[in-house]
Amino acid sequence: MSPADFHLRPAAPADAAPLAALGERTFRETFAAANRPEDLAAYLAATYGATRQAEELADPRRTTLVAATAAGELIAFAQLCAGAAPACVTGPAPLELLRFYVDRPWHGQGVAAALMRAVLAAAAERGARTLWLGVWERNPRAIAFYAKCGFRDVGSHEFLLGSDRQTDRIMTRPVAGDGPR
Repeated sequence: MSPADFHLRPAAPADAAPLAALGERTFRETFAAANRPEDLAAYLAATYGATRQAEELADPRRTTLVAATAAGELIAFAQLCAGAAPACVTGPAPLELLRFYVDRPWHGQGVAAALMRAVLAAAAERGARTLWLGVWERNPRAIAFYAKCGFRDVGSHEFLLGSDRQTDRIMTRPVAGDGPR
């Protein structure tokens, strides 16, 4: 697999079902071992159905980007969402990076770096000057990736996974400037 093996594009309405499947699979692979099955099931049911993804794709507050193979298989996606930022996000014109998932077989293949560059470009197009995200405090791989991409930890907020109250680290970075290498 090489960067030539995938392309980035905005998500389309027809992507709702494959996006739901990719989101559920990557979330489950990443977090199942560290969470109660009933909490994981409740979160996945509420978040990754095809109907829910279709609604999110139609939401003008959201921008969803996908990475796809030449055959059209979705291998990664990112979603930006306009809305209120936590108080610890103090940069101007903030925009949330709500989701950023890469299918496990594509880890280390340049997909994440390319997708992050596309996220930064999309955020700039939307007029954002600060990009922020929440990442589970027990996900060191993601925290390290975001730090490599220029994000810095500015605080925390609560994330509800089913009935389990968890802590997400809030990370921010300017939209302009160096992206991932």
